[in-house]
Amino acid sequence: MNKSESEISYTGKYTPLSRTELVKKLQEALTPSRFNHVLRVEQTAIQLAQKYGESVEKASIAGLVHDYAKQRPDADFIRAIKQYRLDDNLLNYGNAIWHGVVGWLFVAKELQIENIDILKAVEYHTVGHQYMSKLAQIVYMADYIEPGRDFPGGVSKAREATEISLAAGGVSCQTQQTLSYLIENKLPVYPQTIITYNAWVPVQTKE
Repeated sequence: MNKSESEISYTGKYTPLSRTELVKKLQEALTPSRFNHVLRVEQTAIQLAQKYGESVEKASIAGLVHDYAKQRPDADFIRAIKQYRLDDNLLNYGNAIWHGVVGWLFVAKELQIENIDILKAVEYHTVGHQYMSKLAQIVYMADYIEPGRDFPGGVSKAREATEISLAAGGVSCQTQQTLSYLIENKLPVYPQTIITYNAWVPVQTKE
């Protein structure tokens, strides 16, 4: 029997907060629509964790916190990029990239989450990475295919691909769709997105 998100009891191994406490912090940090999105991502991440043999607790936590920094002021990200001496090229981008690539720092500091697997899942969920753990793949896909997502053709294809295979199916499909979307709309492509594409799309053998 599948566990729903409300039935999960945290062990304290990954965060000192209970799920109820973590949800409260997210509710305070996000607008209602964004908050509802993270709840759906958590639910989807749990389902994928059960299907592909990952920790349901880690999937729940990572799914909840992946967008924790999504609605912070740009000044917070710029300050963090400079303070932690991250790649200066990040300053040429914005929240769409920052809330994952930089946002994991806020998750670690403010939500007291130290587990590297969870933090990397948050860091990679926007642009992917050439080396993604199973948990990172799950959050990457859960964010993309959660039930509230609705973009013609693409999301249904991604859901079908993820059902067949997490890596060679879902991750490859999403990465290809994302890069195609950016190119077709003449949007800037963050360099890591291309690295992710080269790692996951041409040779679909990772699992």
